[in-house]
Amino acid sequence: MRFTFRPVDPIADAPVLHSWVSQQYARFWGMVSATEQDVVEEHSRIVASGHHQAFLGLDDGVPAFLMERYRPESSPLADVYEVQSGDIGMHLLVSPPSGDPQPGFTTAVMQSVMTELFDDPATQRVVVEPDARNHKIHVLNERVGFRSRGVVTLPAVDPAEDHKDALLSFCTRADFLATLTPIPAAPVAASRGESL
Repeated sequence: MRFTFRPVDPIADAPVLHSWVSQQYARFWGMVSATEQDVVEEHSRIVASGHHQAFLGLDDGVPAFLMERYRPESSPLADVYEVQSGDIGMHLLVSPPSGDPQPGFTTAVMQSVMTELFDDPATQRVVVEPDARNHKIHVLNERVGFRSRGVVTLPAVDPAEDHKDALLSFCTRADFLATLTPIPAAPVAASRGESL
């Protein structure tokens, strides 16, 4: 696995992004019934926003995930927590596997995304607000160092809902790096109960 990032091209990338967001596994993106044109329009709005960016994550050149970063102070999050200098918001959608699932793939993607975000020295903390029902992403977020601050109410993502209950979570640079630090193995003698 070798991941690279490039900005999303709203028109050229719409077919692949539509093939992801229109699947049931991506229901928390609120685009299951979206058309390809809806995807073009959504990503055109992101490009034009000036505070929100979308990137296609490539695995050896093949589209593998979508990562969005945004300024929380320019988003609905500004109404639910006190934004700090150095905060950056993030959304992540991993593509469905094209063959047999690769163990550890999604964790590797998330680590790559976090590394990319923290490569900017101005980023001190990553903020996420996934749907409170999206238990799979909560587990992944915890794995890379996110700490939950509780459920907040945000505007709906899904047109069929009137609001979004989101699990607001934060990850500092130090918390992320701590998840990458290997735990040293105990000396063999000690693990056998022998004295050193």
